[in-house]
Amino acid sequence: MALKKTDIARFKKRLEDLKMQLLHHVKGASEEVKVSDESKGYSQHQADEGTDDFDRLINLELTGKEYQILKQIDRALDKIDENTYGVCDITEEEIPLARLEAIPYATMTVKAQEKFEKGML
Repeated sequence: MALKKTDIARFKKRLEDLKMQLLHHVKGASEEVKVSDESKGYSQHQADEGTDDFDRLINLELTGKEYQILKQIDRALDKIDENTYGVCDITEEEIPLARLEAIPYATMTVKAQEKFEKGML
């Protein structure tokens, strides 16, 4: 069953909102990572510096994953513009509504996603 125009409009709004949230978070995390070592001060304990470095590393990892999600969101928004939203990029089967509700930026069915992640596609 193809998606209704109201469903597509609702998903587009969700995707745009999610994109704005992620962009805001990525920007904040990037700025936090860029804090110079000079702001640490000289009295800070070595263990505190290690914790700060670990926190920066975690922020960088999260930012990287968020960039991946942003790319997926952009792809989903492109699919809306192309009138192919809700259709698997690989199999061209319809993506179940429940999957789109859970992951609105999904561009593949679960089966195709699993094969893709295992390197079978």
